[in-house]
Amino acid sequence: MLLSNSNQPGITMNVTMSVPNAKGIITAAPRDSLLLKPNRLSSLSSLHSLQCGSSNIRVPVTIRIRPEKFWQVLTVRNEVPQNADFPRQYSRKEKKPFPVPIVELRRAARERMKNMKDEPRKSMSAPKNGLLVKSLIPTAYNVYNARITLINNLKKLLKVVPVHACGWCSEIHVGPVGHPFKSCKGAQANVRKGLHGWTNAYVEDILIPIEAYHLFDRLGKRIGHEERFQIPRIPAVVELCIQAGVEIPEFPTKRRRKPIIRIGRKEFIDADESDLPDEDPEGPLKPLLAEIPDSETVAPLENEVVPLAEQTLQAWERMRKGAKKLMRMYNVRVCGYCPEVHVGAKGHKAQNCGAHKHQQRNGQHGWQSAVLDDLIPPRFVWHVPDINVPLDRELRNFYGQAPAVVEMCIQAGAALPEQYKSTMRLDVGIPTTLKEADMVV
Repeated sequence: MLLSNSNQPGITMNVTMSVPNAKGIITAAPRDSLLLKPNRLSSLSSLHSLQCGSSNIRVPVTIRIRPEKFWQVLTVRNEVPQNADFPRQYSRKEKKPFPVPIVELRRAARERMKNMKDEPRKSMSAPKNGLLVKSLIPTAYNVYNARITLINNLKKLLKVVPVHACGWCSEIHVGPVGHPFKSCKGAQANVRKGLHGWTNAYVEDILIPIEAYHLFDRLGKRIGHEERFQIPRIPAVVELCIQAGVEIPEFPTKRRRKPIIRIGRKEFIDADESDLPDEDPEGPLKPLLAEIPDSETVAPLENEVVPLAEQTLQAWERMRKGAKKLMRMYNVRVCGYCPEVHVGAKGHKAQNCGAHKHQQRNGQHGWQSAVLDDLIPPRFVWHVPDINVPLDRELRNFYGQAPAVVEMCIQAGAALPEQYKSTMRLDVGIPTTLKEADMVV
């Protein structure tokens, strides 16, 4: 086989192929001789490279090979995203995803059991042994006071920052007028064509009230279905602070000074504390704040609005960061089908879940580990770039969203935190006309 390259755009190769000849066929004869049989390969007589008299025929073939094109994928990574998607809204028929997949939990459990196989059994640490984590007690007081400060400041900001709530659904809007988007899913939404019926909002519309059962003993037996009306319910954040060390006289709780003694997997007994000296009743480590009644709430002065907004935003961040720190040590459970929250190692047994297909579960909750947004859910609202210009219905895709507390503080004059700039889409240019919006790619 002969190969030759040329200077053409493609690569040209001259290849001489050998084609085996059929038996019993005369392929060539001298020019002076007479052909006794017709030559079936007479059509190849015009080829200059035809060689006869052998069992093979050499036929020149020209092959053109085009150069291959190699495509390289270029991936651009941005460490600080300018615009992020809004938190996903799960359907009522859809179960919440686990914070850590079940496969990862089982793999970690197998690895933990493998490492503990040849090692002596270690004693449990706080808070699993019934004692408090001493280093988290000041954090619990800070979270409790930050929540009270946030509620009191929001009551004052509502006097100067207008907030509207829909009378048919749970959506709210921060601004002089309600937004014009047809997103209402409440009763008779088809008659109103999805338009909202805006009314005045309250603090409960901004801070979603999430309640939980108050436990006198967080290591005691689980709450039964018959006991669901006998145990008081308080805000879940307050219950978390109480279990972490906050002393509230209205909600007493059991405090242990010695670790518990395990006698089984689910059974334990309290250690004898008779040899310990009597504990002097002391007041709280820090003074606890109290909520201001609505009748005593006074609107702030003009020069007090911006400092009040800054203080409110700081209380919001301090409450969320402190609660997240407490949740790392003290277990918080949430139902995967409804927003029910339980502060404790195991969820209660009350059969009061009314979510999708609760009949198949006999009203029981599907408990799983909770995240911060389950304990303190942020109520996202549309961000208003300019309060003097109302939102346009056709330009909905260009507007961002932010938690209602953050949007109120920003409209009151507070500085915008960095972690909320991505969802607020501040880097997106809003078209001035619909024609300009149609030209956006």
